[in-house]
Amino acid sequence: MTLAKIITGAIFSVFLVLASAQAGDIAKGEKTFKKCAACHLVDKEKNKTGPHLVNLFGREAGSLESYKKYSKAIKTSGIVWNEETLDGFLAKPKSYLKGTKMAFAGLKKEEDRANIIAYLKSFSQ
Repeated sequence: MTLAKIITGAIFSVFLVLASAQAGDIAKGEKTFKKCAACHLVDKEKNKTGPHLVNLFGREAGSLESYKKYSKAIKTSGIVWNEETLDGFLAKPKSYLKGTKMAFAGLKKEEDRANIIAYLKSFSQ
């Protein structure tokens, strides 16, 4: 085996590990979601303190008809929920969107955000 093949294989292996870590782990995301469960449901179209998160991906922020308590900031934000927007919002909601009513301080760890995003995505069609 040549050195070039060994290096190529090693680089490919590192790439696979990084890609899978970035994709998030649904089971770990379910555990992390417990921090959100006081205010949000992900498995039922029922609102609590916050809106339900069923079919969140691709939905415009503040557009869920059945939820009446959105802040003006979120209703007029133009945000469409996807991996990138959720990552930013979940990191530090009040910094990402000034005027949001969401009281949660945020998830500091990138891995936690990736895991919760994978979990939320599993409930979107």
